[in-house]
Amino acid sequence: MRLRQNLIGLTFAGLACITLPLLSGEVAAKTPPTPKNILFIIMDDVGIDQMGWYGSDDKVQTLPAMPNIGAVADKGIRFRNNWSMPACSPSRAVFFEGRFPMRSNVLGALGPYDAANSMVSPFDYTAPKLLKERGYKSALFGKFHLGLQGNSPFKEAMPRSLGWDYYYGWLDETGDPQSIDTTAGGVGGSGSGGNGKSYACGYVPGSGYDGGADSGACYAADNSCEDLTLTSATNPPGRVCRDRGGIFNPGAACVSPPPSNITAGFQNYNAHYVSPLWINDEKGQVYQVPVTDKRSRTYRGTAPVDAAIEWIKQQPNNQPWMATVSFASDHTPLQQPPVYQLPADATDTNTFDCANSTYWPVLSNQMIEAMDYEVGRLLVETGLATRKDGVLIYSPKMTNTMVVVVGDNGSLGNTVKLPFDPTRAKGTSYQTGVWVPLVVSGPMVVQPGRDVKHMTNIADIYQLFGEIAGIDVHKTVPWHVDAKALMPYVKNPNQASIRTWNFNQIAPNLQPNGTINGPCVMSGGASCSQIPVSKSVCEDNGGVWWGQGAQDSDDDGPGPVPETYCCDVNVYLTNYYKANNITGYTLPGINALASMGIRNNRYKLVINSTNDYDATTNSCVMNSQTKEFYAINEKKMPRIDTARLNLLADGEDSLTPDQKRNYRALTQKLALLQKTDVDCEGDGNLDMVVNQKDVDEWEKFSKINGGASSWYDFNLDGLTNQADYQIILDNFGNHCKPGKSAMAPAAAVKPSVSKNP
Repeated sequence: MRLRQNLIGLTFAGLACITLPLLSGEVAAKTPPTPKNILFIIMDDVGIDQMGWYGSDDKVQTLPAMPNIGAVADKGIRFRNNWSMPACSPSRAVFFEGRFPMRSNVLGALGPYDAANSMVSPFDYTAPKLLKERGYKSALFGKFHLGLQGNSPFKEAMPRSLGWDYYYGWLDETGDPQSIDTTAGGVGGSGSGGNGKSYACGYVPGSGYDGGADSGACYAADNSCEDLTLTSATNPPGRVCRDRGGIFNPGAACVSPPPSNITAGFQNYNAHYVSPLWINDEKGQVYQVPVTDKRSRTYRGTAPVDAAIEWIKQQPNNQPWMATVSFASDHTPLQQPPVYQLPADATDTNTFDCANSTYWPVLSNQMIEAMDYEVGRLLVETGLATRKDGVLIYSPKMTNTMVVVVGDNGSLGNTVKLPFDPTRAKGTSYQTGVWVPLVVSGPMVVQPGRDVKHMTNIADIYQLFGEIAGIDVHKTVPWHVDAKALMPYVKNPNQASIRTWNFNQIAPNLQPNGTINGPCVMSGGASCSQIPVSKSVCEDNGGVWWGQGAQDSDDDGPGPVPETYCCDVNVYLTNYYKANNITGYTLPGINALASMGIRNNRYKLVINSTNDYDATTNSCVMNSQTKEFYAINEKKMPRIDTARLNLLADGEDSLTPDQKRNYRALTQKLALLQKTDVDCEGDGNLDMVVNQKDVDEWEKFSKINGGASSWYDFNLDGLTNQADYQIILDNFGNHCKPGKSAMAPAAAVKPSVSKNP
């Protein structure tokens, strides 16, 4: 059974032909051409608004410069009407398995408390498993976030369990970058040896900043040291040292051995610069790279590219491969990237406070620009492009590799570019939250340099992978796939629209015993969200945590204190204000817990589900639903779903006849879509039959990791045990495929286990 959340109540690699000499009556045999390689590039938190494809006014804001990704787009196809899911984990699950979140239960951004039931299943037909049908090798570099080791039975071997031959990347506790080390490796802070200073961006800036310095000692993890002095105002020695993977002791000279606080500081993680790096190698070994290893201390925009280049170069010419380079470059917490990766006229950000969201638009731009630099390096060093006078020269027809570039969800609100809506960005089902760039380039593209304005969904990328390899996805995958074809657009400039509707979805992930992410009050108290998965993630996004572990600061203001829902925060605040005779207060707005969006070519329906706050009774209203309806388009100045344009603001009766027809059609389409999601009690391996295979798999998972969380934890108590076995017994023999009637359990063959559990 899949436990289901109640969501609303979404180089040219030479092609060789071997000609054999003909004998009388024989036909010449030809070696089939090697399938095209696939280079898949994922941009984290980069929405369509960052690309300048639509109406962005560069007179009032600066867009990130992306000449290398732009060169790929210019020689390929821009899909200008592409939808993602509102958050990273569901999007990644969708484009690696071709199914919408309701089918996989990967409903929201994964966090440390989520059950294995909301992680990509090892039984799923992931893209690397699909491509093995044609002999592909697959590797993933960088961000994973399809599962978390805390509740996954496979722990750090998760990538191998999902079919990747090789994985090189970060397995942070939350799936996203760690918090910034404000001690800058132990030289700051109030601990032993610390100077009492706080370094908001994780490095010691120049002398113009409190606690900064223009000279000092740069220690490497092997205890070697170099005295550094300022040579560039935009690249102070503390930043130079950090970029090398070292720790900078400001205003001091090298000593041996290093100070004890610096030796200890080499164990500190630091957002995008010091990371928990894990490798699943092709021999089946799974191991962590020591935190003192240079690879673990390399900028996250650089490390996966280094590894991808090495792996790609090792592949024989006749070995088809898929390499996924998954950047986390624009994900919070935001930090300055290495100076050499930035344009010559880049803003000097050394005095920025990385915790202050006022600075995030500039930091975000620079992190995207640094990512673009690394994309260019990736293409050049793998032989897919060259450079001339500093400009990327990309000639896809001279390669055997298809390049796919996509954003995983919309931009973070603080970084959104106008005219898109920063209040309805990442984490929402509105256009700014799910409208993302998609670029496809390579030798299979006919008439490159064009735009496709028809609707596409990131689920379709899964089918594109199959199409590139020559695989019929819908015949090969043994269950419902939501992907539609993309290859017809690649090969036919006049291809008519294939999708007539589009869909996105987000909701809380399944957690043992019904728990949920705690409330996070954002934007200085303006809103409350339960998308941040932990206290650290909440705070890294500029929020105040009101979930478990929240502590009242004991100042003159209220809270924070531990609460379950955002509406509980408002109840607490109201009681506090009334008890202290405070008037004129404003409570945080409450963001949706779950949301779906569905659209056709002209209109869009959004359904939000919220545990809302009732001011009249000062209480929570559980599972409150709202429906919104919008006219939208993708013209040069797009019409998007801003609050003032909700056509249902005055009720359905206020709609025109045309609007009513479209509203009802989308409502019906959504209902039909949900009916295709079949729940199957007792089935854990996704084959929609409860049989001996489920008994065998249950027995295996009941022994892995002490029988903790797994895809066979049917009752969601965090254990895979006798109670779950009983659920299999109670449903043994059921056949749950759509269109098939369920067999009575009594008619089934009696199951067997190797040992009495």
